[in-house]
Amino acid sequence: MKFTIRKATKNDMAAVLKLIKQLAEYEKEPDAVEVTVADLEKDGFGENPAFFCYVAELNNNVEGIALGYHRYSTWKGRAIHLEDLIVNQNLRGSGIGSALFDAFVKHGYQLGVKRINWEVLDWNTPAINFYESKGAKVMRDWDVVQMSEDSIKKYIAKLNNANI
Repeated sequence: MKFTIRKATKNDMAAVLKLIKQLAEYEKEPDAVEVTVADLEKDGFGENPAFFCYVAELNNNVEGIALGYHRYSTWKGRAIHLEDLIVNQNLRGSGIGSALFDAFVKHGYQLGVKRINWEVLDWNTPAINFYESKGAKVMRDWDVVQMSEDSIKKYIAKLNNANI
């Protein structure tokens, strides 16, 4: 199987979104994806890109992505975050995921980052095994903490009422 790994372009964003939605279905949250192609184009290819992305292309189709962004660790310094590594379900086990992961890690190395971070669902044994086989440490003693857009709005409203 002959595929290529390259940096994503704005024209790839429809295919990227399709893979994001496929991942959401796999992770049992098919209705959670709110981002649009227009969002991806604006956020990834504007004046100050919010993310960078590598794609795996096979027969002129995007069949996988590694999407990430820059972070800063107060303990380590410059870091990058792997938001998603997605391979089309039909092509898992083909080497595309490893090639995308390799490109992502090489990118971090070239940037001189001190760490690459990402999350993996605790039930996703194939992904955990994949990452551990690459030398990654799955830190099971940390919990992911998030605030949704709704939670942020409620918190700000509470702050605004308290400041009156």
